Amino acid sequence: MTISLPLVLVLGVIAWAGVKFLGVRMWVVVVIALFGFYLSQTFLAPAIDTGTRTGVDVFNGTTNE
Repeated sequence: MTISLPLVLVLGVIAWAGVKFLGVRMWVVVVIALFGFYLSQTFLAPAIDTGTRTGVDVFNGTTNE
């Protein structure tokens, strides 16, 4: 079974759960989000993209071995 959800929705739910249940401050969520946008414009972006795609493939069981 494949479910397609926008990444923004998934991250929003995780952020909401962190604020609601873990007591994470809203400013920490904002700082982490802004840091993510900043990091996406650096030389580390291709490595992050590859690592994320590999992680999703492993989770979904679609690795090419």
